[in-house]
Amino acid sequence: MDKCWVLKPQGDPEKVKELSKVLGIDKPLANLLIQRGVNTFDEAKTFFRPSLESLHDPFLMKDMDKAIDRIVYAMKNKERILVYGDYDVDGTSAVALVYTFLETLHLDVDFYIPDRYDEGYGISFKGIDYAHETNVKLIIALDCGIKAVEKVAYATEKGIDFIICDHHRPGAELPLAIAILDPKRSDCPYPYKELSGCGIGFKLVQAYAQKNNIPFNNLIQYLDLVVISIASDIVDITGENRVLAFYGLKLINTRPRPGLEALLRYASMIKKDDGSGGCVFNRELTVTDLVFMIGPRINAAGRIESGKNSVRLLVTQNLDEALLIGDKINTNNTERKNLDTLATQQAIAMINGNDQLKAASATVIFHPDWHQGVIGIVASRLTETFFRPTIVLTLSNGLITGSARSVKEFDIYEALDACSDLLEHFGGHKFAAGLSLKPENLTAFTSRFEETVKSRLQGIKLVPVIDVDALLPLNAINSRFFNVLKQFAPFGPGNMAPLFMTKGVIDAGGSRIVGKNHLKLSVVHPEIAGGPFSAIAFQQGEQFRLIEKQIPFNICYHVEENEWNKAINLQLNIKDIRFSD
Repeated sequence: MDKCWVLKPQGDPEKVKELSKVLGIDKPLANLLIQRGVNTFDEAKTFFRPSLESLHDPFLMKDMDKAIDRIVYAMKNKERILVYGDYDVDGTSAVALVYTFLETLHLDVDFYIPDRYDEGYGISFKGIDYAHETNVKLIIALDCGIKAVEKVAYATEKGIDFIICDHHRPGAELPLAIAILDPKRSDCPYPYKELSGCGIGFKLVQAYAQKNNIPFNNLIQYLDLVVISIASDIVDITGENRVLAFYGLKLINTRPRPGLEALLRYASMIKKDDGSGGCVFNRELTVTDLVFMIGPRINAAGRIESGKNSVRLLVTQNLDEALLIGDKINTNNTERKNLDTLATQQAIAMINGNDQLKAASATVIFHPDWHQGVIGIVASRLTETFFRPTIVLTLSNGLITGSARSVKEFDIYEALDACSDLLEHFGGHKFAAGLSLKPENLTAFTSRFEETVKSRLQGIKLVPVIDVDALLPLNAINSRFFNVLKQFAPFGPGNMAPLFMTKGVIDAGGSRIVGKNHLKLSVVHPEIAGGPFSAIAFQQGEQFRLIEKQIPFNICYHVEENEWNKAINLQLNIKDIRFSD
């Protein structure tokens, strides 16, 4: 599918010039800062040097005082506390964080992760019954609970209080919990709204430490869990999240906890032991590594077997135990890959074989035998393939359950809200959500959802968009430029790795197809001195026929380091190639 290149609004030339001079950096780099809302020396210092001192006071979050008072009461009265979380990366990392912290202060604490297939998403009646049977008086719910009105009422009847720590959008009615920590509450004054579920858990722990004179330095050990949740839940890496992610990555790269070390060993990212009980990585780990190497493995436990295994992995202090649990989770991940590959192939065949599905504004596709643990992945793959709002559904415990994924231009949560009378449950974000409905409502829901999407997409052409940060001459790229560029990290939503465009480059000779349809290029600009520049273009081998004829072409790319034979050089990672404007 052809992609649309869109050049982002550029910084005011005078402001770019001034910031470039003040910081002593090249104008293209100053332009990148201004695009990110960084306009002064002090703002640049804050951006390039994230500080834990800039974290917000956790008591700015509505109900935080109530939450801490209730936890203190539970500890003083030796009540049993249950830390409850969702089965995905955000939920399990949040549970691991809060459970580990409380365990150091309070002996009577337990954790609970619902079974994806038996209990479904979020708070379950079965989980509350377990709490009641084990004499729990307080449940701390993480990454879920904001819509659990009936479940919280059920717990109250059984003498169990709830503290809800969630980051999803609230419904019209809030549960009657002791405290509800969610910056997305309309009445919550907390200044940063994009924390992950684990991030909310960290703020809870920060507040407890602050109230009880526990040094903040004691909490830094938990930031590896927070950055894993930030990366895997694809929340914005801006503001407070950027600070938390920066220090979390620093911790993982210097001293990963045993559970993470085990997963990184299975991902072949560890070069050797350092001789002192630590390890040496093949290279510095990034947010992208967490997204593609750590997140899927942690998720696989809940998809295939039990999310409790992920928590056990993340809380253990013993590497041998971590390797045993990690081996099981790695096997889960292999099984997950096989299941999602098969389901994706079947779904694509179903769409291509059905004219109505091919012509639809949205994809709603159902197969009763698809594994519930992989339908979210399948929905993501279908969205990438057909580039339109997508819902993948399967049958589970008498209900049709599904995962929804969307494209940049469309809020899928609001579209589901327009169909809420046909749903048993739904929840999530603008671009990703979960839902369940009765089988008899499937036809009506499919029709309503299609109508909703079609009406809301009027005038919007759905094509993949590549957002280009700036035009860049190749001779601007050097080691000094890249050393500053690296400091824009960590990258992610809200602070994506800068994407540059250069027009009219040609093959410098030696370009070739490598691997499975990849292009290994050497490019120069005929009108600009310097080069040639090494480049790689994955899955773009079909462009080679024109490139080798010395036809000028435009490229959009990231600048990155490439290590080969122990030598490190700059390389252009080309995302798209175009032979005309």
